[in-house]
Amino acid sequence: MAKSKKSKFKVDKHVLTPKHTKASEKEKQALLEKYNVTPKELPKIMVTDASIKALEPKPGDVIKILRQSPTAGTSIYYRVVIDV
Repeated sequence: MAKSKKSKFKVDKHVLTPKHTKASEKEKQALLEKYNVTPKELPKIMVTDASIKALEPKPGDVIKILRQSPTAGTSIYYRVVIDV
């Protein structure tokens, strides 16, 4: 039997996955000051999440998520990366 080569599915490239980017240190500080929060108070995302794996995140990084909406246009969400 010949081995079939499976192509790997890349969830970060899927049409329904919103765009994820790593926020710069400057963006992170501005976000924390604007909302008067600490990184511990931000929503969390696991370092192992498939949608951010290509960004090579480290715990403590802030991920900026851009979601498209037919009613709101583009919405921005932030998540802090945590380890297992």
